Parts: sequence; C-alpha cells; structure tokens
Amino acid sequence: DDDEDSLVTMYLTVREGNSAENTDHTWTEINTYSKYWYEEQNIPQYAVEGILQIGDENGPLPGEVGYGLKVPNAIIKIRGQTSTRREQKNYKIELKEESGEWRGQQTINLNKHVSEGLRFKNKLAYDLMKDIPQMMSARTQFVHLYVKDETSGGSGEFEDYGLFTQVEQVNKRYLRTHGLDNNGHLYKIEFFEFYRYEDALKLATDPSYDLTVFEDYLEVKGDEDHSKLLSMLDDVNNYSIPIEETVEKWFDTENLFYWMGFHILIGNADTNARNYYLYSPLNVDKFYIISWDNDGAFATQEDLINGDIPEHGSWQMGISNYWGNVLYQRMFKVDKYREGLTKAIEDLRAQYLTEEKINSLVSLYRPVVKPYVYSMPDLMYAPLTSEQYDVVADALAGSIEENYQGDLESLQRPMPFYIGTPAVSGNKLLINWETAYDFDSENITYDVELSSDYLFQNIIQSERGLRIPETEMEQLPPGQYFVRVTATNESGKSQTAFDYYVIDEGKVYGTKCFYVLEDGTIEEDYRELL
Repeated sequence: DDDEDSLVTMYLTVREGNSAENTDHTWTEINTYSKYWYEEQNIPQYAVEGILQIGDENGPLPGEVGYGLKVPNAIIKIRGQTSTRREQKNYKIELKEESGEWRGQQTINLNKHVSEGLRFKNKLAYDLMKDIPQMMSARTQFVHLYVKDETSGGSGEFEDYGLFTQVEQVNKRYLRTHGLDNNGHLYKIEFFEFYRYEDALKLATDPSYDLTVFEDYLEVKGDEDHSKLLSMLDDVNNYSIPIEETVEKWFDTENLFYWMGFHILIGNADTNARNYYLYSPLNVDKFYIISWDNDGAFATQEDLINGDIPEHGSWQMGISNYWGNVLYQRMFKVDKYREGLTKAIEDLRAQYLTEEKINSLVSLYRPVVKPYVYSMPDLMYAPLTSEQYDVVADALAGSIEENYQGDLESLQRPMPFYIGTPAVSGNKLLINWETAYDFDSENITYDVELSSDYLFQNIIQSERGLRIPETEMEQLPPGQYFVRVTATNESGKSQTAFDYYVIDEGKVYGTKCFYVLEDGTIEEDYRELL
C-alpha cells in the first residue's frame, strides 16, 4: 500500500520526562552523545518524552496520530551505531502502548542516511524487494520532520530538521502485519558468521546465560527459547554431518539464494556478518533471512566522486564477500548451491533489477528528495554537489551489470583467506596464512610482500610462487610493518586476504599491519580486530 513518491510531515514536540523511564534529559543531551559513549560509560541510553503529530506543511491534521494532544504519546532516542557520531542524527520514536499505532506501527524509525548523497538508496532497495516473492521487504516512507524543543535551553519553536526515510521496524508487530508468526523466533544480526560462539550463545535457562553477551552477536526480538537456534548452529559447525543435510533441514534455500543474490547485485557488501534478521516460525525448523539497512548499496559511483577508497575490495565482490561465514563457505563448496545462487542472480537481473525498473523508481524519488537535500538544514551536510547528485542517480541502474560481472569474476578467483600474526623463531620471522580455496580445484601459488608502508612502495622482503601457506623471512628491527599475501590460481586469477588496514579514507584490503616491539615481540594492529 506504499505510495513510493509521497511525503509525510511529522511534528515532534520533545519534553523532559521522568527518571523511571530514563526520559529526564534534554534534547541537547540526546543529540550530543553517540552509542559508543553510552557503552563506554556503561549506562542506559538517554531518552526524552514527546508528542508526535502527523500532518502536512500547514500543521498537524485532524484524524491523524497525536492531533490535539497536550500530553506526551511517545519516547524518543537516537538510533544507529556509527551514524550516532555524526552531526545529523537518526531517531527512534516509540509510541506509548495506550497511544495507538501509525500505519500499524508503534516503533517509528527515522533515518537521515547522512553517509549517502542521494538519501533514497535504502528506500530504493526496499521498494525493489517488494516485487520479489522469495524475499521479505518492509514499509518505507519519506518524512519531513519538524521538532519543537521544550526541554531546558530549547527554543520552544518548531525547527525544520529536513528529510528522513521512515523504515518499518522488524519486530513481532512486523511479523503479524506481514502474515508471519509473531510468536516465532526473531534475531537481529549484530555480528554473526554462523559459528557456534559457545561462550556467548546459550539457552536462557543456563545459569551462565548473559543476555548482554548473547546480544553482542544476535539481538533477541522474538521467542526467547534459543534451543532451535543452538541446534542449527551445532549442525552447521558439525563437519561430520554433510552440509547438504544441514542446509535442507534448517534453511529455505530459495530465500537464502535470492537474499544473497539481491545484495550482490545492488553492491550491498555489508551483509556478510550483519544487517539482516533471522526468522523462524514456531514448530518449523526453517530459518529465513529478512533484509535490514541497505544504504550501503549502489555505492561505487559516489565513492569515486568522493575520492574514497571503495568499500568493495576484490573479495567484497560476489560470492567471495560471504566466504568468512562458516555456513556460506561450507554451502558454496557444493556445486548445486553455487548453481542455485547463480540461477537466482540471473532471475533477479532479468526480472526484478532491470534498468527500466530502477530508473522508473529513481524518477519518482528524485523530484521529491533532491529539493530537501539542497535546502537547509540538509544542505549543510550534503556530500555531493547538485550536479554530482544527478550523475550518481543516473548511474544507479548501470551498477547492477557492474556488480553482476564482479560476481562472475569472483567465481573464477581463489577465495579469500586470513593472514596469521607473524611470529619470531630464532632470528627468523615466520609468516603463515590460511589455504585459499578454488572452485575449479586449480593449483594455487602465493606471493608474500613485507613493507614499511601500506602502499607497498618500500618493499623490504618478498617471496613469490610459494606453494605452501607459510614462509620464513629475516627478522625485522622494531617498527611498524605491513604484510600482503596474494593467491593466484593456474588461470592467472588472483585474490587478496580478508585482512585490511584502516586509514582515514577507508580500508586498505589484503593487508595486515603489525608491530615489532623493542623486546622483539610482535603485536597485531588492534584496529583490524574492531
């Protein structure tokens, strides 16, 4: 029932509330601190009370949520993780239980998407999903937000906060609204690669169960009986059980293939270990994947314009992007599963992600969104010029073919691997790495380079054409160093390691940074571990 190019105006009046609900804070406080600050302080996130009203540019409208209210009907926090460090915030508005719903929703997520210049890529992805039977989408809505700050130091007048995209929260209400089992199991992926994680993932009845630790990997949004999840993970990590048996028991392969194929084609690389939900109905073994947070999609052209190092290192294109995940790695070593993914990608490319379809949606969004992007207050934070905006928007449809070719290329390369932390043995430096996997079982050789800079302009030592995943080099004096390992198969196709080095402009892929300390011991660069 969504109207893709419509815009809803929301009016939010914020007030200091009470300590019991942790809403006795100012709007300035809410917008000052990032999620990381709350974690460092080990305190609950601050919130405020508010009156949410729905209307148009002339004000709140009769018959809509909040019309005529004088007392708060909502609690408001900032939302997101990395985005909470930015000047413009995303907001989560929770309507109070007795205040009813807005379009069947009580949790209203308002996303600013400050890291992407078009401000509509997330909505584009959800609108494209709606036509794909093997996927589950979510309702979205462009929102123009006004905020009146009545907390201490506030102006007491409505101020223009610009454009947001509202995205339906995936929760029990979402499951019921979409015809799914709202009593089922639902987990939001925080960081999860289908390993067993025995120290964290336990039954709620286990005396050592710690929900906070559990939710470092999976945030619990549904039934709290984790026995099905743990049984599935036991099977995934049990190499004595054929992976075909595990996959057919626990997963809907069509859903999995189309979900992965969709994100490969739109270039949403940040889906290999997060940004989705796992859902399973009660009394059914199958787990299904529901997408979440797609604003990293269609990024190539904008990265080029901004001069950023693209997030798409060679291993982040196609199937190799998912190789660090134990389930997907085991699955896609099986021919029929690779073929199933390829068929899904071909179908998506031919039917659902065509240039005509994408361009038609872009033509709806652009006249609605662009005027807000280049008006105050959003103009202050626009990462693209008006001319660049059009260049990026016009290039979106063509990126599907680029990502498709990247996937075909990934099937011909060796799969990525991890470099071990170098070690000292006598007067030698030992370097080892995992064996790279090749779908065609071609022989693989490795090139190893040591450098004092991450651009490898000053190579200190190197070895080429190695056939085993280890080598010895001369011990190094104290200092910072970088090691790069490249795997090449008989067809001449190469692949880098999973490791990367973090710089201000992004990540340098395929490179591990380490330090030789004064006492000769070695420490790995901590930023790779974050």
